[in-house]
Amino acid sequence: MAGFRIGRGRDPRNAQQQGPYPPQTPQHSQHPQGAPQQAPGPYSPYGQQAPQGQQGPWQRGGHGEPEYFDGQTGPDPYANAPGHTQQFRFGEEPDYGYNQGATYAAGRTTAPAIGPKLPWKQLLSGIVLRPNATFWQMRDHSVWGPAIIVTFLYGLLAVFGFDQAREDVLNSTLASAVPYVIVTGIAVVLSGLVLGSVTHTLARQFGGDGAWGPTVGLAMLIASITDAPRLFFALFLSGNAPFVQVLGWVTWVAAGALFTSMVSRSHDLPWQKALGASSIQLIALLVLIKLGTL
Repeated sequence: MAGFRIGRGRDPRNAQQQGPYPPQTPQHSQHPQGAPQQAPGPYSPYGQQAPQGQQGPWQRGGHGEPEYFDGQTGPDPYANAPGHTQQFRFGEEPDYGYNQGATYAAGRTTAPAIGPKLPWKQLLSGIVLRPNATFWQMRDHSVWGPAIIVTFLYGLLAVFGFDQAREDVLNSTLASAVPYVIVTGIAVVLSGLVLGSVTHTLARQFGGDGAWGPTVGLAMLIASITDAPRLFFALFLSGNAPFVQVLGWVTWVAAGALFTSMVSRSHDLPWQKALGASSIQLIALLVLIKLGTL
């Protein structure tokens, strides 16, 4: 407050003769006789001369207010210059990459999906033929329709992929076989929802930022599509046949690769954390389906 009190009420005519401003020589000594004389511009406290016609921030103070904080809105010739403080109004603070509610992630920035939502045919084929691009494009789009339908159809056929379950269905009456198959399809859909939710929760715990709907839906599609080759041969061969068992292990590894790719792109995680987030769902698929304990 002492600094403000020094300049308050000071005669502006004596502003250039007091304080840190350099002394001025008489005007007749700087100009030849008869030449038009022009008053030099005001000096800043830093020893620089302000442009002609502009007042320094120390000269614009009105009566009764500090000279450093004037009521005018004109441009300051010394603002934003090297060694000076950057000016901005209240509410217009510069954004240095942080905003309210944002999550800081070292070395990366969260980006939205790069394209529109894919139709179901391109979605199913893209998971197999171009998984990385498909998962990146669908990271913000829910796929509930294809996920539920494909998983339900897979659950209906999964019954016939196991020897004991297939015999029970074929040896029973139609009235009892149909509800059994439908209940199995619904159970597979519910298990896919639960396991996909577990994968999403683990991904968020590891620092991921993906949405629940796309993660769960894509996880259900991956689980059903990757087991389709094994299920196809199990329908005609025994589920315990060596070829079916080997194919089950191969498709399980493929499912792990697809789960890792999907979680990595949906949650912006490195592949190690993405694989860790998918580990519980992979183990559950191996125990319940691949090994025939369903």
